[in-house]
Amino acid sequence: MSNLATKIEQQKIEQQRQQVPVQEPLVIRRRATITLGEKLLILMFVALFVIGAVNIITKSYAVYQANIEIQKTEAKIDEQTKLISDLHVQVEELSTYDRIWEKAKELGLTLDQNNVKSVQE
Repeated sequence: MSNLATKIEQQKIEQQRQQVPVQEPLVIRRRATITLGEKLLILMFVALFVIGAVNIITKSYAVYQANIEIQKTEAKIDEQTKLISDLHVQVEELSTYDRIWEKAKELGLTLDQNNVKSVQE
């Protein structure tokens, strides 16, 4: 076959291709549906998440309340410690020798050196 014959033949083939429309395969698009098992899994996940969140919140609240009680107790301890230290200072002031001697004089007591005995350690 000559070049002219092949060209004519090729033109006929191209015309046939152009005349016959190429049909694309029909694609049926189905909407993705969630199955019952998937729904149950999602529901269980959400339920576990909510239960965990509630559990964390309740534990945090309990810790918060315990911290408040600890702070109140520490405040009471500090107050009692201050009171005790004030009382120790007051005892030291009241137990000085000069004060005891003045109280003894007020009550009419006298110091007799003959009745005083020294204790040596």
